[in-house]
Amino acid sequence: MKRFVISILALSLSAAAAALAVAAQEPFTSETDDYAIELPSQSWKAVTRSGASQQYTEFVYGDRLNGYLRLRKEVVDGDVKLSDFARGEQDAKLRFLPGFVGGKEEVFTGRLKGIVTNYEYTSGGKAMAGRLYYLQADNRTIYAIHFTGLRDKLQLIQNQTDSIARSFKLKQ
Repeated sequence: MKRFVISILALSLSAAAAALAVAAQEPFTSETDDYAIELPSQSWKAVTRSGASQQYTEFVYGDRLNGYLRLRKEVVDGDVKLSDFARGEQDAKLRFLPGFVGGKEEVFTGRLKGIVTNYEYTSGGKAMAGRLYYLQADNRTIYAIHFTGLRDKLQLIQNQTDSIARSFKLKQ
């Protein structure tokens, strides 16, 4: 009987924890772009920036070194494969970072299918890391969800980066 009561109590506690986790998610809908995401904790803050020709939003996990997120939309030729696009991005934008070491490419599924790649580099003598999700909206549109931060810190929040990428959806 004790085991039954303990089992019921454990199930109740896990259901309550799951409900709290869902309640802690912060929805974010871009006013300038056509996407929405769910931020898994209140530690993620949206920061609006103005560029040369547009306004865009970045996200910071407490401090930029703990976690920094940029989203961008890329329009590509209809015959471009997602992994070819990711390798081209790495060759053009990332491999010139100091101490750059590329990681493997993995299949990623969320609301949109895609791939995820990891890489490491140094900045100011600090070991940094990046995690890039490439999500395919259609045959001509790719969204890049790019996280960077201190290597150790980014590894600790990988479940959150995965959750954010899985929650990415296009506005209707």
